[in-house]
Amino acid sequence: MSGPPPNTQSPGRQKAAGKPAGAFSRAARLLKHADFERVYEKGQRHFARHMTVFFLPRESSQARIGFTVGRVLGGAVERNRIKRRLREAVRLQWGRLSSAVDIVVNPKKSVLQANFADIGQELGRAFEVIDGKVRNPGGTSATRKRV
Repeated sequence: MSGPPPNTQSPGRQKAAGKPAGAFSRAARLLKHADFERVYEKGQRHFARHMTVFFLPRESSQARIGFTVGRVLGGAVERNRIKRRLREAVRLQWGRLSSAVDIVVNPKKSVLQANFADIGQELGRAFEVIDGKVRNPGGTSATRKRV
């Protein structure tokens, strides 16, 4: 019987203790409704073409992220697709964020048709802007561009 050897999965899909490789730890995710509300009410916003990113500096040493994908963006299949794409884009751009901050990503409907590379660039830019604002509150960020 010739077939693929057992346990041959691509590196990005290998599971360790029930989680995909590169998955966010529980400590790196916003999970409680109260945390989302706190970020919305007390935090700042960064507007981008395909999403609005809310953020609030925190005392802890680790950044946390959460996603809000409401029913207005489509059925369950579309919403889950949006969340998968956003999680992967965040995973690839996470290194650009060095501040301890809570972040909530609120995508727009256009994210369904957007190229994945555009989503990643948008999130990377948002993380840079957030880092600048957290490090230099009240002032203009060194990375800010005037158009």
